[in-house]
Amino acid sequence: MIQSLLIANRGEIACRIIRTARDMGIRTVAVYSDADAGARHVRMADEAVHIGLSAARESYLVGDRIIAAARESGAQAIHPGYGFLSENAEFAQAVIDAGLVWVGPKPASIVAMGLKDAAKKLMQEAGVPTTPGYLGDDQDPARLQREADSIGYPVLIKAVAGGGGKGMRRVGAAGEFADALASCKREAAASFGDDHVLIEKYILSPRHIEVQVFGDSHGNIVHLFERDCSLQRRHQKVIEEAPAPGMDAETRAAICAAAVKAARAVDYVGAGTIEFIADASEGLRADRIWFMEMNTRLQVEHPVTEAITGQDLVEWQLRVAAGEPLPLDQDELVIEGWAMEARLYAENPATGFLPSTGTLEHLVLPEGLARIDTGVVEGAEISPFYDPMIAKIIVHGEDRDAAIARLWDAVTDVEVWPVRTNAGFLGRLCADEAFCAGDVDTGLIARRGDALAQPPEPDAEQLADVAAALVGGGDGPWHQAVGLRLNAPAAAAVRMIDDGGVVRSADLSGPVGGPAQEAVLLFHLGEGREFRLHVPRGKAAGAASDGTILSPMPGRIIAVDVSDGQAVSKGQKLVTLEAMKMEHGLTAPFDGVVAGLNATVGAQVSEGTVLVRIEPPASGVAA
Repeated sequence: MIQSLLIANRGEIACRIIRTARDMGIRTVAVYSDADAGARHVRMADEAVHIGLSAARESYLVGDRIIAAARESGAQAIHPGYGFLSENAEFAQAVIDAGLVWVGPKPASIVAMGLKDAAKKLMQEAGVPTTPGYLGDDQDPARLQREADSIGYPVLIKAVAGGGGKGMRRVGAAGEFADALASCKREAAASFGDDHVLIEKYILSPRHIEVQVFGDSHGNIVHLFERDCSLQRRHQKVIEEAPAPGMDAETRAAICAAAVKAARAVDYVGAGTIEFIADASEGLRADRIWFMEMNTRLQVEHPVTEAITGQDLVEWQLRVAAGEPLPLDQDELVIEGWAMEARLYAENPATGFLPSTGTLEHLVLPEGLARIDTGVVEGAEISPFYDPMIAKIIVHGEDRDAAIARLWDAVTDVEVWPVRTNAGFLGRLCADEAFCAGDVDTGLIARRGDALAQPPEPDAEQLADVAAALVGGGDGPWHQAVGLRLNAPAAAAVRMIDDGGVVRSADLSGPVGGPAQEAVLLFHLGEGREFRLHVPRGKAAGAASDGTILSPMPGRIIAVDVSDGQAVSKGQKLVTLEAMKMEHGLTAPFDGVVAGLNATVGAQVSEGTVLVRIEPPASGVAA
């Protein structure tokens, strides 16, 4: 068995791997960047080695430094986690060439499945069903446009080296193709260093079903059943569950057999996931499920498979990497109950899910209600350098209804401040009628729109409690002045303003005792708000309606679509910002004219930087 293990990753997956390794008596070594010097995974490991600057390209993506850290610390093996170098065949080979154990599949298997077009061709040869599309080498935009026209819209443009929802665009009509292709190629080049794309037929009622597979060096391959990852936003998974709702025994047998066949086609060793897309317009059927791609690593959502099978997949990885056979045969694996995982992100659903950065000054996670996989603690920093995931919240119940109820309880119990999260959004998703009925597809969240993204208003009782805490008791000036009106009875009314600038009033029968508070935090159903007493000071400068476009987060400008003096229409894209591995388009708030442009392609900007100013058009002049 491996005696010492270096984890070439950070955050929650590094902490999760350390936990299992420690249970197995394996010494662990963490690596860290400047930004992660005080991170939880660094403190959890037996030893930690600094590998570079905060940007991933200067630390976690530098394979030579990671291998040097393994040698320096005396580690025997390297576990890549997921993301970063986990599916980099050159790094895997370098680890092996350095005489270290690679906790992952053979480099040749990574290569075979690493490019989506080549993988699909290989699956076709192996008899695994694939979606119709274009996989050719000719990347001329005109050729790609013709192929898309031939396939028929809608189509999906996908980076061949992509993953994690990046480098992917849906195109609904021929006139949208050129812009979508350019954006997709740009994002693919930035994320993967390869702008080649493939084109697939877009399935109108798609379900994302994936199968966990596992192989060993003795020729054994098993599956650990399926997961449903259909609840997605912009192709990124939000809630995953196992098993898949509506999956009958016949369809499960077919899709799992196809997954094992796919793994055998590349002589697979270790943990992997075969991803399928299903046309669920008539329910899940074996003849309407097609191979999409293979992830040659552990998946973010692996805990739901662990929950329904009772197995520790990281332990399986370490044992297989050490040369042991798989712990169980196929007929020894069974499904027990239902599991769900929600991804708690530092993002604000009410502002289009923009990432939120800053210090976790207040952090309460539902430890007693769910399994929590996290890489942060209270006081930790959510930086712009890495993925904004705060935690994974995993529940297990005897059936799907029980799992949903437990997940709702858990996500609505989250308290995070001042960093914004999607906890309230997750709670509303758990209560969605279609989701509860198992009527899910990848478009459900987009169809619900503001119904899921916008938080509910606090009720009168909650506002009264907040107002009472702000005013306090005793003989203070606020207490004396509340509700004072000439020639009328006193009314106990308090005007408050929340962190979003919304002013509310609360009627009190009388303030409670205790000192007045300058600010009060209200947590309700996963949503956090901060309230202060409202003191009118005239119109605030820099309001959204004044046409000033600010950078919503730290990031890099990758496109500027307007020029000074140009007329623009409401909703027209002005600037595209890249932050936390995603592109964010900033648009005009109203019809007008660009009166000030402070954005240059390639520039790094801070949160709050003025990028563009839009002025209303002169009277009688159309924008």
